[in-house]
Amino acid sequence: MLATNFKRDAVRYLECFEQMNDLTCAVLISPPDIREGYDDIDEETDDKVISYWKKAMAKYGDAETYEETIKDKFVHGDIDILIVCSKLLTGFDAPICQVLYIDKELKEHGLLQAIARTNRLADGKDYGLIVDYRGLVEPLKDAMDMYSGSGLENFDTADIKGVMVDIISCVGKLRESYSQLDDLFMNVHNKNDSEEIEVSLADDKKRELFYNLLCNFGKQLHIVLNSDQAFAAVPKEELKKYQNEFVFYSKVRRSIKIRYCDAVDNKEYEPLMQNLLDAHLSVAGLKQITPPIDIMSRDDFEKEIDKLGNSSSKADAISNRLSKNISEKFDENPAYYDSFSKRIKKVLDEYKDKMITDAEYLVQMRKIMDDYRTGKSEINFPDSIKNNVHAQAFYGVIGALFDKNITSTEEKPNAEFVANVAIDITNIIKQHVQVDFKDNVTIQNQIAQDIDDLFYKYEKENGFKISFDLVDKIIENVKTVSLRRF
Repeated sequence: MLATNFKRDAVRYLECFEQMNDLTCAVLISPPDIREGYDDIDEETDDKVISYWKKAMAKYGDAETYEETIKDKFVHGDIDILIVCSKLLTGFDAPICQVLYIDKELKEHGLLQAIARTNRLADGKDYGLIVDYRGLVEPLKDAMDMYSGSGLENFDTADIKGVMVDIISCVGKLRESYSQLDDLFMNVHNKNDSEEIEVSLADDKKRELFYNLLCNFGKQLHIVLNSDQAFAAVPKEELKKYQNEFVFYSKVRRSIKIRYCDAVDNKEYEPLMQNLLDAHLSVAGLKQITPPIDIMSRDDFEKEIDKLGNSSSKADAISNRLSKNISEKFDENPAYYDSFSKRIKKVLDEYKDKMITDAEYLVQMRKIMDDYRTGKSEINFPDSIKNNVHAQAFYGVIGALFDKNITSTEEKPNAEFVANVAIDITNIIKQHVQVDFKDNVTIQNQIAQDIDDLFYKYEKENGFKISFDLVDKIIENVKTVSLRRF
């Protein structure tokens, strides 16, 4: 936010930013005085205020709609810099405001309020920055003294805590944040080998710690690079090392997010980190991280893993993406998805035991991925359910429960009988499915009763008897699958 003394200054600033054409800016002012344009020395400039106001009213209709629309856009991050004159510095809550540029006279209570608004914390915002063009340090000290004690009861303690800090202390925080990041890889033989670094981050908790440490290092580096005083306090060789390390680990971060199928973490810090790479480090080709691509999107996924450097990292990416997709869909057809999980585990175990090479690891993972995409499972379904995907799902669930709970070979039903049970249960579910059946306890109870009756019928007509406990397990598993499939 940029605060100005006069409306004409606000409009002038807007014109300058529009000429730059790389920021989304807006002006928020009150209606111009009827005398503006006539009593001021610079008559032409104040005519610009009136002209701006007429355009705003033509666009928004009235002053209230104009103000509320601009405020809403700012709060939701659609405006990069909001230029204000006697607006929003008090009584307006927008934690998104990271920086307040002050080009106006402020003092006492108004100055404290403006700074408190900017210093309000939010996700990804640990502090606010004040850029002072008017020499407000002394007035700020006076305001703090004037309102010390009981005078500060209307301010949130966190909003005015550390309102002025020694920027040199940020140099110490930068060094500390780098040491913490570097210590994470103390057991890595060659810290310049990105592959060795990536392999060392296979553990989920260690990767999460890495993401957080890198974000903190980036924040501290950002502060130092944007402060002349702090910048001058760090030797050039040391600062260059920090910059190079941040670029290196940012590339690692991008690579492991693809390799280990991690969702975007620390998303609130993405803009800051990308700005640091773009503005200060001149890094080409390191674009902002996006959420993982669905493995079923062939072309997009291939483009993504092509960014990885070697066969093992690509195979890891396929393995992790497959496992994530299987986990998300598992309840829809447990036996079907479990068959792919077992294949993945078998290949991973062979690779970890060094029974296959990196190239073979990638070939086998690609084969599993291709089968997964085409639905080519290793399960042999009876002919009666070859084309019935719902019955196949129930077949897998029921068959697994029969295998686990019926120990006698003579009593264990054959595949065709299990397929018929799956078909009957599918018909029961379809009979009761309606829009709200997932939340309708009455319908779910009726399904359970019908399945119970079905096994009573098998007992009477086929002599197939199972325990009440096993029937209950079948009902619960069928319910889980049906809620995901229907």
